[in-house]
Amino acid sequence: MTDAAASAGNPGTIAIIGAGSMGRAHARAWAGAGLGDQVAYVCTTRGTTSLDDAPLAASVSDLDAVLADPAVGIVSVCTPTDTHADIAIRALQAGKHVLLEKPIALTVDDAHLIRAQAAISPGVLMVAHVVRFFGGYRAVREAAEAGTLGAPLSVHAERLSGPPKPSPWWHDETRSGGVLVDFAIHDFDQLNLFLGEPVTAFSRRGRPGGPIETTVDYANGGLGHVVTSMGMPPGFSFSSSVEVLGATGLASHRFVGSLDGSPSPQRLEAVGAGTESLATTIDAGDPYVRQAEYFLDCIATGSAPVWCPTDAAVTALAVALAAQESLATGRPVPVTRTPTA
Repeated sequence: MTDAAASAGNPGTIAIIGAGSMGRAHARAWAGAGLGDQVAYVCTTRGTTSLDDAPLAASVSDLDAVLADPAVGIVSVCTPTDTHADIAIRALQAGKHVLLEKPIALTVDDAHLIRAQAAISPGVLMVAHVVRFFGGYRAVREAAEAGTLGAPLSVHAERLSGPPKPSPWWHDETRSGGVLVDFAIHDFDQLNLFLGEPVTAFSRRGRPGGPIETTVDYANGGLGHVVTSMGMPPGFSFSSSVEVLGATGLASHRFVGSLDGSPSPQRLEAVGAGTESLATTIDAGDPYVRQAEYFLDCIATGSAPVWCPTDAAVTALAVALAAQESLATGRPVPVTRTPTA
């Protein structure tokens, strides 16, 4: 068992809701955190399903029965985005700790409902914006927070992959939100992290199926730029990057690996302040394990997940939705973070 798992004492058994690629990633993460045998349920409507990293888990379809089990302390929600609000709220009402896959929800209204329930529930809620736990992204963030780069002025991010695999729900934008909401949301989250309050988003693409370019303007004058493509040739290795330009320095990182975060090489291209070059060591371990361990620490201390707060997840969704509307209308769209009702 890792130090994080041990420090959490006994948070109860774990239920993974959803048995797709993210359910498998969470199972692997709980196993990596020393709690693979603590996964008591895999809850799915796909029929009897087993996960290699959760060998003792029972395959069930009745979510109510899972939530009614007092031994279950942690719920990993790895289901289609349009189900997030219902499942997360029910789990929080049942007193469970909830690790909720991103995006937090499909609408800003639902995101606020989840946040409101978490505020009055005993369990800890953390939205799994796992890119915040990638070693290179952490190194860039730490350089910026240490003042190495000066005040951030602009951020450029990319996320590139081959065509998405067949899915019963992902290709339906009414369920997933589509590429900007489900895929690019990581990059919008990074822009917000460095540049603050987003004001407007403007998205465009030059041809059907081509890369989407999104520009986000920020209240402090910062400028963000995101390039998103899921139209690279089959066999293309998933690639993502972030570059932060500050008043006195530049930091950039590129990750090449797999969509589920399986361990693979990471490279920090540059971290500097003025003309001074800084060497930075990158932890290339599994970011999903790191995320699970951090969540366990939050449970053990009863503290909010300040490394990836719920408010940040709501704001990232708001930017993604504005970008999605902009792509459809061809005009800049204000970023709206407040609920409509």
